[in-house]
Amino acid sequence: MKKSGCEGAAGPAGPVRQCMGCRSHLSKRDLLRVVRPPEGAVSLDAAGKAPGRGVYLCRNAACFKRVRKSRALERSLKSPVPEEVFAAIEALLTGDGS
Repeated sequence: MKKSGCEGAAGPAGPVRQCMGCRSHLSKRDLLRVVRPPEGAVSLDAAGKAPGRGVYLCRNAACFKRVRKSRALERSLKSPVPEEVFAAIEALLTGDGS
């Protein structure tokens, strides 16, 4: 007998998260995570497991530009985002990073 409720809510692709720029729902592994830990230093979370307040961005350069221009990242994290974080995201999106 199958139970109803949260069973299998993550689906076969794993947990699903929403991109803060385009509001599309994608697999967590397909998104970039920016996190503000309790200490307050905003950074890019490559592993996706750092503690703290996190927001997700899809790997679309136009979406990133929209988020940066509207300052949505700063509002969601409730903290200023250092230029180094923006540079790291841009490098990942253009292929200059890892």
